[in-house]
Amino acid sequence: MSVAWVWRVTPKPQTLASESPRGAWGQILCCLIMHCRAYFLLEKDFLELKENNYPGIAAFPVSEDLLEWEAEIEGLQNTIWHGLPFQLTINFTPEYNFVPPTVKFRTIPFHPNVDLYTGRPCIDFLDNPDKWSTSYTLSSILLTLQVMLSNPVLENPVNLEAAQILIKNEHMYSLIVLRLFGQPVQLKDDNPELHKDPDKFIRSIKVVSFDDYYKTWSGIATSKPTDYYRTPCKMTCLILSIQQTHLEYLLRVRH
Repeated sequence: MSVAWVWRVTPKPQTLASESPRGAWGQILCCLIMHCRAYFLLEKDFLELKENNYPGIAAFPVSEDLLEWEAEIEGLQNTIWHGLPFQLTINFTPEYNFVPPTVKFRTIPFHPNVDLYTGRPCIDFLDNPDKWSTSYTLSSILLTLQVMLSNPVLENPVNLEAAQILIKNEHMYSLIVLRLFGQPVQLKDDNPELHKDPDKFIRSIKVVSFDDYYKTWSGIATSKPTDYYRTPCKMTCLILSIQQTHLEYLLRVRH
């Protein structure tokens, strides 16, 4: 009987570049280079923003590496959003400006193009990295947000309630925005008699703070709504409340 010997040769495992000391140092060096690049780009963006001093736009870093920012924008002139400040957070990554930052509204506007729950604005180059360009800067991002805020796009809205109200009744939409964000409601000059008593006319509608606004929407968003919110349209109760306040205001200033 013959015996056949089979030799098994176990191949020597190859050492991955990332597992070798040289590979690890290479990755660290690459990260440092990317981080430094993002730092200098953001520093340049910050200087550009300060030099141009765009109306209604402000931003400043809140971390030493310049990757985390807070910003505040107001709407453009001759729009209902003018003079209404909205706070945002902007988080960059060390890969900036090859990838877009993450932008969220901290003060979430009642706006067709802003997600009511996340605060994310609906801007194509922020949502889709393929549409991002390395030519975009911090200033261009904030200017785009300001234009978006002032000029809602009604195609494919992310806040359907806001879009529906804006389409059906633009005046009611303006009333809601001004009430929610602390501005007195400016009535149209439909009745000259309202101007006879200036002391009465200057009374403004009760301001609703952002905390109240947030609580209202938190109640709407809950998975177990109360009877108060059991309506086909989530905004119905808020609209009725505003209409009632508006009517009470008219009665007050007329008497």
